Amino acid sequence: MREKIKGMLPLRSLRARIFTIILAVGIIPSVLMRYGIVDNYEERAVEQRVTDVQNQLMILANHLISNNYMTTYRSEEQSYRNSREVINAELELLSNLYEGRVMIINSNLKVVKDTYGISEGKTMISEEVIRCFLGENGSHYDQEHGYIELTIPIIDNRKETEKGETGSVKGVMLTSISNSAIVATMEVLNRKALILEALMIMVIVGLALVLSVALTRPINHVTEAINELQAGYSDRSISVPGYTETNQIVNAFNQLAERMKRLDDSRQEFVANVSHELKTPMASVKVLADSLIAQDNAPAELYREFMEDIVSEIDRENRIITDLLALVKMDKKVNELNIISLNINDLTELTLKRLRPLARKKDVEVVFESLRPVVAEADEVKMTLIISNLVENAIKYNKDHGWVKVLLDADHQYFTFQVSDSGIGIPEDSLGHIYERFYRADKSHSREIGGTGLGLAITKSAVLMHRGSITVTSTEGEGTSFLVKIPLIHIAQ
Repeated sequence: MREKIKGMLPLRSLRARIFTIILAVGIIPSVLMRYGIVDNYEERAVEQRVTDVQNQLMILANHLISNNYMTTYRSEEQSYRNSREVINAELELLSNLYEGRVMIINSNLKVVKDTYGISEGKTMISEEVIRCFLGENGSHYDQEHGYIELTIPIIDNRKETEKGETGSVKGVMLTSISNSAIVATMEVLNRKALILEALMIMVIVGLALVLSVALTRPINHVTEAINELQAGYSDRSISVPGYTETNQIVNAFNQLAERMKRLDDSRQEFVANVSHELKTPMASVKVLADSLIAQDNAPAELYREFMEDIVSEIDRENRIITDLLALVKMDKKVNELNIISLNINDLTELTLKRLRPLARKKDVEVVFESLRPVVAEADEVKMTLIISNLVENAIKYNKDHGWVKVLLDADHQYFTFQVSDSGIGIPEDSLGHIYERFYRADKSHSREIGGTGLGLAITKSAVLMHRGSITVTSTEGEGTSFLVKIPLIHIAQ
């Protein structure tokens, strides 16, 4: 249930993830770009307006000094009034032009002119004004209330001090101007940017849809091909042209499908072989029993001969069933490994002692050579199966007056167990099949010596359970050599 819920989540889909990534990569920069453009315009517009107003105010400040706006000469009262009216007109014009307010503050911190006409004659004390009297220009942008405040010192440069310093500050121009024009322009710019952003988002969404579909199409083709193969519409390997990654997936799936097919073929062949191997002794027993029943007065010697044949077939059936049970236990891991510290030299000597009577019947010499003492972590029963199966096969499939050599060696990680013989050998085309169940390279000879075709399959399973390996080299008519390599220290799976 949890897996179904996970599969229903949108972002579990590769197409949805690609769509989301492309959408994010396209939309986020466009949104940031819009805010960046608007913010940059506001900053630049404020700087430009401050610069323009400062230039205008500095010109006015020079006019104030040149027209003696900050002082009164009674002898020139009429001309002073005329110049004052001109300056006031300029101040009003500047105030109206920038939708702001201009105040002229003298050295006594008295407001001598206020374009709003509400603060004239009042004292103006503020940090900005004091700093301006010290010769520092200042500006402040209040975005929240929508105005820009500037302070410009009114400096009399007509007379220089004896030390060559600049003139003294006669007053301060305190100006507040509106940013309504900037806000209006920003609104227009923001509106156009939003329209452009909406168009970009539509294009990005379409592009994301197209790319997400295009990028996942090869994967969908792979899925369709796998589904067709699974449904049984095709038994051929799939081929989907696309990206390197999809080709790797296809190749891996084809290899897996081929392996599964081999396993299925092997399973079917195994079932057929089991049926045949179990049926043959039963058929022989039935023929022998029917022959005895058909003879009314059969002599006791004939009964004894037939009964010996029946016992032989039953023994053969029992060996097949025993080997099959051993394989099933190994395949399903019903019988786990019983790992102990095992002396491989002693185990090999004991196993060869049991097999030497069989070797003497065929006049085969069995030689054991150990290059060093070997103690390993292994399962005694499984190791006995490995040694006995390989040595017994080397004896059974040997020539008369032949030899079998067992070589035991080890290094710091593995021990090796090699069984070589002078037997009939294995055909080259059969080397890849000798571990298959019921496979026989020479079926007629195998039937003569009573083999079941399961010994090497059992041996390989036991080796693999020990995390080891088994290899074979053989020349037909000259002999065979099996090499088993198993870790000295058992690695739990």
